[in-house]
Amino acid sequence: MFLKPLEVRNGVSPSRVYLPEGAYSTVLDFLELRFSRGTRLGWERRMIQGRVFDQHGIPIAPDSPYTPRCLIFYYRELQEESLIPFVEKVIYEDEHIVVADKPHFLPVTPIGPYIQETLLVRLRNRLGIEHLSAVHRLDLETAGLVLFTKQVGLRNTYAALFREQAVKKIYQAIAPYQPSLSLPIMRSSRIERAVRFMQMQEVLGQANAHTLIRILDQHEDLARYQLEPRTGKKHQLRLHMSALGVPIFNDQIYPVLQEYIEPNLRTYNHPLQLLAQELHFTDPITSQRQFFQSSYTLDFPVTR
Repeated sequence: MFLKPLEVRNGVSPSRVYLPEGAYSTVLDFLELRFSRGTRLGWERRMIQGRVFDQHGIPIAPDSPYTPRCLIFYYRELQEESLIPFVEKVIYEDEHIVVADKPHFLPVTPIGPYIQETLLVRLRNRLGIEHLSAVHRLDLETAGLVLFTKQVGLRNTYAALFREQAVKKIYQAIAPYQPSLSLPIMRSSRIERAVRFMQMQEVLGQANAHTLIRILDQHEDLARYQLEPRTGKKHQLRLHMSALGVPIFNDQIYPVLQEYIEPNLRTYNHPLQLLAQELHFTDPITSQRQFFQSSYTLDFPVTR
């Protein structure tokens, strides 16, 4: 175990990997085989620069012996990271939490080709809060409200609100207008991972996902919907709308998974028409009733 947590560098916390049983001479040998996208020279350079540590916070050298059943920690690096040309907004901050308004296309936390260009790292650097932590997630393509905690140990306190369904979340979406669809409706189904990468699917079995869907207004062949998820399954809103025959406009995953576009080739002209518009909850620390509303809107007509 750590004697003390490793520092956050440039807004980024270290990643960790478990060392399983195996016939490796050095940690470097293991990392070369474990991460196919990296190179031995790259890992060796990272070790020389003091960017790889054992679970006690001691730097690992290129010749450090391999010790199974341990953790190691390392700082990720990207040679080139595409800039996302949209700016997040901080709409609330107190002693314990920060509520941010995330633009479309900005990931919440480091993932894949994004490290600095994520909401979490941007806010850590901008606000100077080293231990800022996201309490929940939004898809990269979704805009709207994200709740963060500011202190070590608080995240689980606020995350419990989401686990216990004590947070009321209101979304808006623009999707095709379907006159035959009787609304409002509570869509309940069982959602599990699909065979295809990135997709989820509805399957037979006891429902584990519930969404209340209402229509707000209509414009030609499109409509604005209000979505109130009662659970928090991955892609729940996108999948439920698609299953009803009204997939959210500009969805690149449902109903048909579109070809992946590299970040440096994206035009950002067709954002997913899904917005996390409102958050309602009672603060578990102050007992104050909290209500937050996004400054973003979804407007007709939609860029097709």
